[in-house]
Parts: sequence; structure tokens; C-alpha cells
Amino acid sequence: METQKIAIIGLGRIGSAFLRNMLARSGAGVELVGVAETGDTPGRQQAVDAGLNLTSLDEIVALGNGVDILFDLTGIPAVRREIREKLMAQGNHHTVVASETIARLIWALTTDDDLPVIAGRNTGY
Repeated sequence: METQKIAIIGLGRIGSAFLRNMLARSGAGVELVGVAETGDTPGRQQAVDAGLNLTSLDEIVALGNGVDILFDLTGIPAVRREIREKLMAQGNHHTVVASETIARLIWALTTDDDLPVIAGRNTGY
């Protein structure tokens, strides 16, 4: 099985839960190559405790083809735009940007637990 190299931007409630799920699957076709969180969240601490290197969006984008899927779990439209603009500026046609909608699908397929819901949050692109 080919390993999917993933990065997660945003380790709030949804990002933290998703990170736990991905850590449980690490080595089973999933490799976390970067996580970014600017706030002091439990997910940020979870990443540190797991030995992951906290990085910035710019550093993740600089990985280029080293990221297969970039999960934007911030829920912030300006961040979504910034990610797309930075990938385009770099000429990166490899990395797929996945929203919370895709994260929820993966979550539903990999666990029976409920992913946190944030009322009124726009998760589309």
C-alpha cells in the first residue's frame, strides 16, 4: 500500500480529534509530515506529545510534492484562500487540499466515534 503523506492545518476541536485518528493509523498507509496550529490548543499539545514537529503553513507548503493531502481544518475562509494561493504560487499541482467535509468522510469510514460539530461553521470550498 502506498503511504499517503498528510499535513493538518488547524488543531482546534475538529483538528485535534482528526489528529488522534490519524496518529492511530500512522504506519498503516498514513504518514503525518506536518501539523500547524498558531493557538494554544489541546491539539497543539497533543502533536508535541506525539513527537510531531509543529510548523507553519509556509513550511508545509514548502514541502511541495512531499505532501499528498493537506487538511485545512481551521474553518477560516481566509486561510483556505491563503493555502490555495500559496500552492498556486509554488506551482504545486500535486497536493490536494481537503476540507472538513472530506475529514468527516474519512472519520466516518475509520471510527465509530463522533467527530465534534461546530454549529454554523462553513466547511466547504
